[in-house]
Amino acid sequence: MGDVLAGFHAAWEFESDSVLIRFERGIRTPRLFQTLGERRIPHEAIAAVTLSPGKRGTVVLHAVPRPGADPLMEAAAGQLKDGCDPYRLVLPAERETLAEYYADELRAQITTDDSRPADRYLVAAPEAPLQFKAYDGKASFDGKLVSFRWFWTGASSAKWKAGDQSFPITDLCGVEWRSPEVFEGHLRLLRRESPVAQPGQADQDPAAVVFGLGYGPVHESLPFAASVLAAVRASGPAALTPEGAGAAAPAVRRDPADIAERIRHLGELHQSGLITDEEFTAKKAELLAEL
Repeated sequence: MGDVLAGFHAAWEFESDSVLIRFERGIRTPRLFQTLGERRIPHEAIAAVTLSPGKRGTVVLHAVPRPGADPLMEAAAGQLKDGCDPYRLVLPAERETLAEYYADELRAQITTDDSRPADRYLVAAPEAPLQFKAYDGKASFDGKLVSFRWFWTGASSAKWKAGDQSFPITDLCGVEWRSPEVFEGHLRLLRRESPVAQPGQADQDPAAVVFGLGYGPVHESLPFAASVLAAVRASGPAALTPEGAGAAAPAVRRDPADIAERIRHLGELHQSGLITDEEFTAKKAELLAEL
């Protein structure tokens, strides 16, 4: 196709075998988009295309990615807000007819098989080296090794006892990313083999860093997680399960005393107004379910 459709924060260039998305770098552009810069999405990585009304006189062109096709979306696991979804192009409502034309053109390039999970990543991950500051340590990735260096101001005694950590990609089977915009956000490395079960709480797990206000923001920690995830899959066919490594870690039953302590702390956050009634109720139910 070769044409360009410009919207808010991004422009899509329609090519014969892919869509090249170029993100703007303006101050109003989501920081995740600015970090990504541009992304090439092969047609085979798209499962469907939709066009729907947006907010305040806009329409939204949405290319729905195939499961398992994009490490960024696999790591995000549905946690991105609409405004930070790189597969959504928001346009003025007066461009709806033009957007519908391109949507139809793109749909014509998609086969019914494209709705099946991909057996490999079709969209490139952010390139290493990458690093970011979490609440309890600094995380870095050079393409082959993930390293955590603990901060004395935030790391738990369990992490200090374990010492700074380094994990070769070949020792990992996946990544668990929980958005810093929710309670208990963290990045956890899932290990192939471990002599002991990984702690259920991320702040006690030397294979995890925890987020906090201003620490591990989405535009830093999510590209990091996606890059690690892509490297894990590339390290060998046995690295990931067919469902993908972005899946959550196996459930770990916690000590009832630990659950009670977490609920007490949650109640303090609720009473101080740091979390809403809905967040308190949902998290309390989640903790009780782990007994």
